[in-house]
Amino acid sequence: MFLIDKVLLSDHLLEKQFVCDLSKCKGACCVEGDAGAPLLTEELAILEDIYESVKPFLSQEGIEKMEESGLYVQDTDGSYTTPVINNRECAYVVYDAHNTAKCGIEMAHKAGKTDFLKPISCHLYPIRVSQYGTYEALNYHKWDICDAACTLGESLQVKVYAFLREALTRKYGQEWFDELIKIDQARKDAGF
Repeated sequence: MFLIDKVLLSDHLLEKQFVCDLSKCKGACCVEGDAGAPLLTEELAILEDIYESVKPFLSQEGIEKMEESGLYVQDTDGSYTTPVINNRECAYVVYDAHNTAKCGIEMAHKAGKTDFLKPISCHLYPIRVSQYGTYEALNYHKWDICDAACTLGESLQVKVYAFLREALTRKYGQEWFDELIKIDQARKDAGF
């Protein structure tokens, strides 16, 4: 483990390799699991503000779910998540012609309908963020649905943190990410 500012990072972010392989997993991380995507409190108002722009990119089932339960739901621990359909996929999921799960929010962003890319927890996956007082802990979430991503990452020699450069920079800034690169280089120089 190592610390940058008030962010504690697992060594796995520098040791494991990962590159999403949607052709193999079909976006299973947006479908499998026991809850929707974790949401930051500040993302709740964003979801409310962009909903009408995102709505044309959603499935009818997703729209119905959100009209029934809301654009986000409160979990048993008090945190907020995206709603899920039939205890499975995120209500913001749509499927493409290859039956691959895609994010309706991200599709709206790519179409220029919103500046919001998608919830940061989705953008950071397979990193999961835990809050400990004023500190955050970043851990690599190992899940068998991502085995193909691990295989592709190993073949391309792309570390988890490097694959998530855009997401980590979005969350913590370029200077923070540059410090992470320096730590990785120092570990290499030390023989890790």
